[in-house]
Amino acid sequence: MTSLALPIADADAFHQRVGPELRAAHAISTLQINLGLRCNLACSHCHVDSSPSRKGNQDNMSPEVANKIMAWVCQHDSIRTIDCTGGSPEMNPNFRRMVKAFTQAGRTVIDRCNPTIITHVERDGTAYDWIPAFLAEHRVEVTCSLPCYLEDNVNAQRGDGSYDASIEGLRRLNEVGYGSDPNLTLNLVYNPVGPSLPPTQDNLEADYRRELDARFGLKFTSLFTITNMPIARWRRDLERNQQLEPYLQKLVDAYNPDTIPGLMCRHQIHADHHGRLSDCDFNFAVQLPAELPHHSDEAPRLWNYTPEQLASRRIATADHCYGCTAGAGSSCGGALT
Repeated sequence: MTSLALPIADADAFHQRVGPELRAAHAISTLQINLGLRCNLACSHCHVDSSPSRKGNQDNMSPEVANKIMAWVCQHDSIRTIDCTGGSPEMNPNFRRMVKAFTQAGRTVIDRCNPTIITHVERDGTAYDWIPAFLAEHRVEVTCSLPCYLEDNVNAQRGDGSYDASIEGLRRLNEVGYGSDPNLTLNLVYNPVGPSLPPTQDNLEADYRRELDARFGLKFTSLFTITNMPIARWRRDLERNQQLEPYLQKLVDAYNPDTIPGLMCRHQIHADHHGRLSDCDFNFAVQLPAELPHHSDEAPRLWNYTPEQLASRRIATADHCYGCTAGAGSSCGGALT
């Protein structure tokens, strides 16, 4: 691995390190959709500031936008994977009909599931215990956040009681075959609790597998390690603790050019709950739109482009991009090298 140490003053000039013409691949195959910012948790590392209070229409996808996105996907066979995220995407009323539409059209669907949602019951009695059976019926790939296999670390990052709720949610996914049935993929996601890079993914996966099996008999398919991005809630927490500049410097110092070919922004497009396009979920979080030609004051919207027009576009970058290129790299699918 080749490293490149840079002064912190240059941390906002990421594009100069990789070349100003960092571009998407010649063809993209994945559409990542943020269905909204509503979540039953308010995790300290959340890069989109999700929380239970994000209930308004401004923060969540409407039926009209959902219809346009479903129509667009069904019109373009080259988009093979739909990656649903949030917030807790299952809390959006459009989630189930979108999943059905995508799977019936032959697409692979990924649900980025916060496992505590499975046991969550809202004050009005709305429950989400339907999630495991529904996902299994449609063979949705499930990627669940479990930032550690130790209770104290999970509760510190996600709130008191979140560890027990996560374990119960994962147990219910196991009950319907996730983690054991080869057709039902269950991936777990590790995030560091503090301002550090993730450890080696393969070694940590072995630890997770051993500990979760010994303690709870839980099974899963793979573990993804994802670096915490210095944006939104996590950035404010770093600033309060005077750790932002040291953390940014750590990411800059660990820059690894070998990660560039696998960067998720090069192989996907991200649509938010209004259909607005960004290169990735992190750029969406900092309101950095995709650099695409458009003919109004509004941000570019998914349904105004073809996949061919989205390919080879110039990638918009900022200092948080060092998070994806530090060490072994980081993407929605884990380490890159």
